[in-house]
Amino acid sequence: MTATLATGLPESEYQALRDSIFDAIWSELDPLETRIEDEERVPYDIVLPVLERIGAFGLLVPREYGGSGLSITQYLPIIAEFAKVQGGLRTIVHVHNSFAHALFEIGNDQQRMDILPGAATGKNSLAFALTEPGHGTGSDLGSMAVRDGGGYVLSGEKWLITNSDIASHFIVFAKTTETEVSAFIVPRDAAGLSIAPLPETMGCKGTEHGRLTFDSVRVPAEALVGAEGQGNEHLERALEISRVFIAASSLGTSERALELSIAHAKDRVTFGKPIGARQGIQRYLAEMATDIYALRGILADAAQKWDAGQRIPAEASMCKLFGLEAVGRVTDRALLIHGGIGYTRTHPIERLYRDARLNWLEEGTPTIQYHVTAGQLLNDYAFADAFGTASRN
Repeated sequence: MTATLATGLPESEYQALRDSIFDAIWSELDPLETRIEDEERVPYDIVLPVLERIGAFGLLVPREYGGSGLSITQYLPIIAEFAKVQGGLRTIVHVHNSFAHALFEIGNDQQRMDILPGAATGKNSLAFALTEPGHGTGSDLGSMAVRDGGGYVLSGEKWLITNSDIASHFIVFAKTTETEVSAFIVPRDAAGLSIAPLPETMGCKGTEHGRLTFDSVRVPAEALVGAEGQGNEHLERALEISRVFIAASSLGTSERALELSIAHAKDRVTFGKPIGARQGIQRYLAEMATDIYALRGILADAAQKWDAGQRIPAEASMCKLFGLEAVGRVTDRALLIHGGIGYTRTHPIERLYRDARLNWLEEGTPTIQYHVTAGQLLNDYAFADAFGTASRN
């Protein structure tokens, strides 16, 4: 199965949309950082209308459903910019757009028509219900969906479900046999579904990563995504491009950390000269810039391939893996450049450092990315070389 060919917005329309979003990020959303960090909650009454007004909910929703229909190449700079401000805000936008995009990729025409027009405006919002407290993913899931008459009865428990407090629908993964996994669309108000918050997080504060309990939740046959047993295939397809989005988030956080570090290296004076004049600081800055440059390059390559209609399982996992390692190194060095002041909430480096650590976990840990990439290579995945030809076996 190939990816969906993406043409995106005409350049003039895209630039106008991008400029409008960037302006709102820094003039309306960034000033909320202290409030969100203090209260550990996003003021949805302020944030959601802003996101709706600037079109942030419909970025990856195709135009025929009322969205902007951006290509992946066009979307990445926008999610990267959100990653430069308070992390809870980035999380809202990322989860909403990632799984609206996933529904378009894996859903049928009726499911798309029922949900995507509302998703484009923020009236509807999707969240992914995969992770479980007592089980792994794929064939290790504990949640079950049992056929009953003309539908299914879902039982089980999920946790760490991001945006669980605002999602109108959940894409739920459950086993339909002992070995097969299927995906279902479950509305928030389904009888038997209860949603409870989990404790506050280290970073990306303000959004909820809740616990979902399915107590004999009955859904119609039309809730099934695709056919029974296609859940793992749907999961791989949805997470593949979302891993690229996480890498773009790593890029945005890294760019902001470098920008702040350069400014601090110029302004901070010790022993009569700026600390940027010292070779140790210069080395840190050069290493940070190198990581950012490399991450930009692999993201551009992955986005170009997806927009051309190619699947990118290995590239997506490598982007995610390199992105989390790069943002880890960059924020480590940013903290070293800022010294003690960077360890306090006086400076945004402290928050960027914490927010970046979520990138380790979203859409799969590093070990999962190693497994996916190596598995593709050992299965004769055609990995293009620098000259665009297939690698030799």
